[in-house]
Amino acid sequence: MSHSVEQFFDNLWNDYIKLTPSAAKVHQVLGQGRSIINDHVAFRTFNIAPVRLETLAKHFEAMGYKACGDYAFEAKKLVAKHFEHADPQLPKIFISELLVEEFSPELQRIVKSLVAQIDAAEVAKPEFLYSGAHWQISSTDYEQLLEESEYAAWMAAFGFRANHFTVNVNELPDYESLEQVNETLKQAGFRLNTSGGEIKGSRDVFLEQSSTMADHTPVRFSDMEKVVPSCFYEFAKRYEVAPNQLYTGFVAASADKIFESTNARSDARTDAQEQDGNV
Repeated sequence: MSHSVEQFFDNLWNDYIKLTPSAAKVHQVLGQGRSIINDHVAFRTFNIAPVRLETLAKHFEAMGYKACGDYAFEAKKLVAKHFEHADPQLPKIFISELLVEEFSPELQRIVKSLVAQIDAAEVAKPEFLYSGAHWQISSTDYEQLLEESEYAAWMAAFGFRANHFTVNVNELPDYESLEQVNETLKQAGFRLNTSGGEIKGSRDVFLEQSSTMADHTPVRFSDMEKVVPSCFYEFAKRYEVAPNQLYTGFVAASADKIFESTNARSDARTDAQEQDGNV
């Protein structure tokens, strides 16, 4: 692993834990001081130049990554690709992009105004991938985006950075199953994403995934500061598709539910259910 790739992921992780302090706590709980191998890191973007998925992917291709799988999320109006490196210690990369033209003229207007504020020269630098938001946006426009697309609202608030890192459960020395990981996290006080069940996927699709609900952090909008969901931490357990060969792809139906980890509305629903004693 070249120093620059290692440095890139260190910088990416450091930016991520500023918004997701719970991830550092998860590390302590699960790693017990040992290093944790990341299964994948996920990024979000818009399908508008100069920040299309293909453009962001060039940074990873320059680091030796290759495109491996394509995914479509029709309900959320997203497409995605995943990338793998020859070095299995390096995380897979999952980049999704919002199909902006499939939304209302109002959402399109807001998103285009955000992207118009980006300096294309900045996009060409690898550090763009942990550079955050390159624009000013009002809390009103954020709320407007949230009405239509939680994904667009998250992008508007946080911009370009890791949406989540993912613990490779297969490489965790003290755990045999994802259930054990989830149980440890719940006992330590972490809230898990229950959309589609605590565990998304199964041995039958060669991949099980779970995740924490996003941390909340104050964001300075152009008119006010507001506390909104930031990033979350995911956990992935992979199964063999052939002897000694783990599945390396993703399952769209499961990933669709993982996206809910940053959804303030599903968060609010959970809170309401807890207050009603339904959870």
